[in-house]
Amino acid sequence: MQSATRLTLLLCAAWAATVLYGEMGAYWASYLVCSWPSSSPSSSLPNNHVKIAVVADPQLMDSSSLGLPSSSVALQAAEFYTDLNMRRSFQSAILPFKPDVVLFLGDHFDGGPYLSDEEWQESLFRFKHIFSLNEQRSKPHVPIYYLSGNHDIGYSAFFSVHPEVLGRYEKEFGSRNYQFSAGKVDFVVIDAQTLDAGAKKSKERSSSWEFVKSLSPGNASHPKVLLTHIPLYRPDNTPCGPHRSSPIINQRVSYAALDQGITYQNYLTKETSDLLLSLLKPVLVLSGHDHDQCTVVHSTPFGPVTEHTLGTISWQQGNLYPSFMLLSAGPKLSQNSTDMKPEVMTNLCFLPKQTHIYIWYICQFALTILLLVFWPTNGLGSLPCLNTFIGFMRSVGAELFSRTKEKNDEDDGEYEMVFDAEGSMHLVKKAVTKAPSASSDSRVGRGSVVARATAGKHQLEPDSSVLVEMGSEMTSDDGAKLARTSKLKVRKVLQRLFRVIQSIVVIAALNVPLYMMLLFKDWIDH
Repeated sequence: MQSATRLTLLLCAAWAATVLYGEMGAYWASYLVCSWPSSSPSSSLPNNHVKIAVVADPQLMDSSSLGLPSSSVALQAAEFYTDLNMRRSFQSAILPFKPDVVLFLGDHFDGGPYLSDEEWQESLFRFKHIFSLNEQRSKPHVPIYYLSGNHDIGYSAFFSVHPEVLGRYEKEFGSRNYQFSAGKVDFVVIDAQTLDAGAKKSKERSSSWEFVKSLSPGNASHPKVLLTHIPLYRPDNTPCGPHRSSPIINQRVSYAALDQGITYQNYLTKETSDLLLSLLKPVLVLSGHDHDQCTVVHSTPFGPVTEHTLGTISWQQGNLYPSFMLLSAGPKLSQNSTDMKPEVMTNLCFLPKQTHIYIWYICQFALTILLLVFWPTNGLGSLPCLNTFIGFMRSVGAELFSRTKEKNDEDDGEYEMVFDAEGSMHLVKKAVTKAPSASSDSRVGRGSVVARATAGKHQLEPDSSVLVEMGSEMTSDDGAKLARTSKLKVRKVLQRLFRVIQSIVVIAALNVPLYMMLLFKDWIDH
């Protein structure tokens, strides 16, 4: 089998392995390296706990994401691959854990408040497709809870002028302030965009705080988990723990003119945060909005409270390390034992680094082209440096392991048979005859006979016309040789180019169908 054919088959196998891992194996690996949290590393999750999968900031791309029109091919390609990555993450790395509850921490869309009703419905359809909500009819129903985010309804300065965005959101996702229970743990969902409304007499702000105050005298035996899209206040430059991959962002709050509300904030104010903690007394706080992981501990009069800010699940939202969280709340409400203390445990899980996978594809493509272009026709054995190295190693090996004795140059020579007077034969070394010198006066003799080297009497001076004719013939021959050499080089380049195209076609013919099959397998509803 020729070297080029072997190289093509090797590259086909390498690309098949790369596509299988990048499009499928990487998600299985994310599933295998994560697990439900338990009270001890050696024990598994008890069966009496409620298993909750937590997802933050999908933020589906739309016409407002890249500043491109909806009909743009670039925008459609970005939407498709971003949606496909999140769908694979959800189906291959989250659903296999078989959660009892799925929780979204807000920012389902990117330009939600600014989309027309038609565009918003299109984004809603994509959201349901990505997270398999359309497939709930054929499968056991898994409860799903949602938080409103600033990319879903905007900040107070926007929805106070456009209240229709609130109605559109609540019609599809339900109330923005509510409570649900999992096990013996109460989860409190707050519309954080209305808490620091700016306008003190805002209707939305008043309803949110009334809901919070109505929960404060609740059953103290059930621990509470506070769910807010916007994180609670923390001092500037507060460390975020080992999972943070981007720089710390300090507090920023922007207000509209004439006390019309907030236009942007990345944390709740200190006053709002302290009031929430004092009224609800949660054992844990979960938030999103930041797109990167951050774990902080808030000091309160009733003890420290841990807040986990989850990173985005999307690889297109500024975080190279997308993630999700597995949370266990127990024991279940059906447990009658009174000695079991309710507990909440969390485990942060990371998804495939999709940006790194695409960079890997690009690097492997460049390496494939270089190998096909510069790979020797006769394999590595035709490389001069490799042949020199092999010859050197052979000589070293022969010198180290050879046991034959080197001969002396003086021992080499020719022998002749000589018979003496008695008829006995003897081998006698012939005398080495030296080449005669070039001098005309040198003599070559044997015995008494002397011979002189004769002068070159028969040497003729070449005619000048003959020299001119020979010179012209040599010039024409050199030109023909140069032309033949140039044609040979062009021919070799064309042959190499044809071989490269042929190998690329073979590699693509075997791997493009595999890639397309994986795309359709993960994109089509089951």
